[in-house]
Amino acid sequence: MSEPFGSVSELRSALDSGETSSRELIQRALERAAGVGERLSAFVGLQNEQALSAADAADARRAAGEVRSPLDGLPLAIKDNIVQQGEPAGCASRILEGYVSPFDSTAVAKLRGAGAVVIGRANMDEFAMGSSTENSAHGPSRNPWDPERSPGGSSGGSTAAVAADIVPLALGSDTGGSIRQPAAFCGVVGMKPTYGRVSRWGLVAFASSLDQIGPLGHSAADCAVLLDAISGHDPADSTSLPEPALTTASALTGDVSGLVIGLPREYFETEGADPAVLELVRAAAARLEAEGAKLVEVDLPHSRYAVAAYYLIATAEASSNLARFDGVRYGRRAEGAASLTDLYERSRSEGFGSEVKRRILLGTYVLSAGYYDAYYRKAQKIRTLLRRDFEAAFAGCDVLLTPTTPETAFRLGEKTEDPLTMYLSDIYTVSANLAGLPGVSLPCGLAEGLPVGLQVLGPPMEDATVLRVADAYQRLTDHHLARPEKLA
Repeated sequence: MSEPFGSVSELRSALDSGETSSRELIQRALERAAGVGERLSAFVGLQNEQALSAADAADARRAAGEVRSPLDGLPLAIKDNIVQQGEPAGCASRILEGYVSPFDSTAVAKLRGAGAVVIGRANMDEFAMGSSTENSAHGPSRNPWDPERSPGGSSGGSTAAVAADIVPLALGSDTGGSIRQPAAFCGVVGMKPTYGRVSRWGLVAFASSLDQIGPLGHSAADCAVLLDAISGHDPADSTSLPEPALTTASALTGDVSGLVIGLPREYFETEGADPAVLELVRAAAARLEAEGAKLVEVDLPHSRYAVAAYYLIATAEASSNLARFDGVRYGRRAEGAASLTDLYERSRSEGFGSEVKRRILLGTYVLSAGYYDAYYRKAQKIRTLLRRDFEAAFAGCDVLLTPTTPETAFRLGEKTEDPLTMYLSDIYTVSANLAGLPGVSLPCGLAEGLPVGLQVLGPPMEDATVLRVADAYQRLTDHHLARPEKLA
């Protein structure tokens, strides 16, 4: 494969020195997206003309000494559920065929303002519902480390694009691990910010109390730059925190001395977890301990109920959110309907895939009369208990260190016939969404030639701290520099 892009700071230096131009970077990204990106099914649409025009504008600004930000002129990919004005926003679903967004999401508007160049829309699980990108109407994305394996999901296309060095950065969304799990499978860094740190305006909703847009890159430092650019209060989003944009990049000191790192017992005693994964995570913890961090064991006693609670709450919210896709206002409209009810039924039956239908049915069931208290209300009580578990744990430590996933990337088709087994891929990630915590996954080694993810979780609002720990580990190791050889 071609040489890696390099870090954001390296790309900035190359642009500033005239060693390269934004047009050259964008052309390279588009060529790789049309080549290796097509083999991986990483994209559902490229924006060739728009991207090259934006690159020329960035080069003109640089020549005039008017650089907007560290991202000015750099290529990136955007997940297909984050809308862009004038572009299709399909969420990898047939039900949104033909829909073109009339506006930019807040995250995209901020990136455009920073001068970043979007080269295309990345593949994903339909409406972000999945852990393998196999639920996409465009077909599954593939893992650059082994194209016969899943890149994870639901942000599989965004993650594969970064791992294959098609782009140095990408945006994904994380509802129950949809950034962190594919980051672990593909050997890159992916972050779910504190809930409310990044505006959800223009992110097509799956589960509104859980969804969060976040960055993907090869390093924590690069993700920090991207996070800083898209964070900050947005009056268009009622759940947006009334806080200014983050400045996490300046907090990456490389120093972890004095930090107390908690190791949750339950996360290291999970039945079925790959021993090789746990061994690499423990080795990473020991490496940080050698640099002056203190390791302590903590308990998260209700974590065993997290997956069940998540799949009740998330599906309930999905049932409500996806009711808007009715074949009337936008997207796919069934032909020859005999009545309005027939139009609804046929449009939704034709437009939604099997996993989305499964979750809508489950969510409608748990919200229905007679079952609301038995299921949905109990799940919300578990959510409160999980949040209290984290509060108690963080009273004695600064961050938690865990595996991101219980195993390395599984083969495509391996789990599609068993939804429960697929759902358990998120066993280490869903709790952070339920509690609104910031979390980052970063590579910590290879097990039988496949990447293993290390997860760092922090208290709400401590986004800078989790990135600081991730960055410090990457300064000590070179796992994030590894690239998949099978694409060569």
